[in-house]
Amino acid sequence: MSEMELRPGLADVPVAESAISFIDGKRARLEYRGIAAETLAKESSFEETTWLLLKGDLPTQKELAEFNHDLRSRRKLKYKLIDLIKSLPENGHPMDALQSSVSALGMFYPSRDVGNYANNWEATLRLTASLPTLVAAFSRIRNGDEAIEPREDLDHAANFYYMMFGKEPSAATRKVLDACLILHAEHNMNASTFTARVTGSTLANPYSVVSAAVGSLSGPLHGGANEEVLGMLDAIGTKANVQSWLENAIATKAKIMGFGHRVYKVKDPRATVLQELAENMFAETGRPAKYEVAIELERVANGLLGPKGIYPNVDFFSGVVYQSLGIPTDLFTPIFAVARVAGWLAHWLEQLKNNRIYRPEQVFVGKTNVDYIPLEKRP
Repeated sequence: MSEMELRPGLADVPVAESAISFIDGKRARLEYRGIAAETLAKESSFEETTWLLLKGDLPTQKELAEFNHDLRSRRKLKYKLIDLIKSLPENGHPMDALQSSVSALGMFYPSRDVGNYANNWEATLRLTASLPTLVAAFSRIRNGDEAIEPREDLDHAANFYYMMFGKEPSAATRKVLDACLILHAEHNMNASTFTARVTGSTLANPYSVVSAAVGSLSGPLHGGANEEVLGMLDAIGTKANVQSWLENAIATKAKIMGFGHRVYKVKDPRATVLQELAENMFAETGRPAKYEVAIELERVANGLLGPKGIYPNVDFFSGVVYQSLGIPTDLFTPIFAVARVAGWLAHWLEQLKNNRIYRPEQVFVGKTNVDYIPLEKRP
């Protein structure tokens, strides 16, 4: 048995130095390059936040205008890529479709020389601009509809909504979708971001880096928590059932989806700002019944779980918001990827600056010095 200490899942083991995002779980603080994420969600845009994550500072007006133009001009997909998406099984999961189409995108825009900054920036623009188009295209094609061409006169969030539904969002809807993208854009060394850095450390091309990260995000222990929150709220049913349901869940030690976080010991700051923006949208559309149940569950849970440091995280509200926008449940995690690609690419570019391939050690627990027995002599 090796004497090395085993830390399953690399729990609390630092694996890289990073200047991209900072989390203080006790103070409910999430910062992107030093700026509070909730401030960005209220005041900024996904495009500006993406520039901040990628470049390290907020852009000037000229830089942001050029960045917007560069992204908008790269939204369209090659017709052969649309044909490829059409050939995918209609009942396939959108995350599998996204991972496949991201890999295929890289074949249309080869970017194998990761030592070339201009190539890397071009791939960064292409991936950021194309992921919404890929997600929206598969969503429509699997239902027998034609993919909708992107519009260059709409911003990132509004264009994404337009490509999914064929209509422009209201101002409040656009704002809450933009905020969702900002709040999911980056979150430290999570599983998919670590996957991106590991893949990038081999000097793999950026499309392979993002495809690998998408695959990591597709697992139910990473992406998909907001889907499970909706299932939980359905199981509760009404506000009147909340108290008894929660007491029973605590007594039986059942998992309460959307509550608790490995880092945050207070209410997730992303949940707080998303709830505020959602209220603005619901002022136009009316509060969904599920949201009313969620609010009651939070109120009751504050008394029963709050003393244990268990509070709502961003997934608690994001699923309700997406459902209220008419977005199918199985698109929630792909939308997470549309946002998180900003963080993945920022970490990839950071990894390349002082790259060393990841090669962790193992604790060996198998047999040694076993003799080979010829087949005819085995019992």
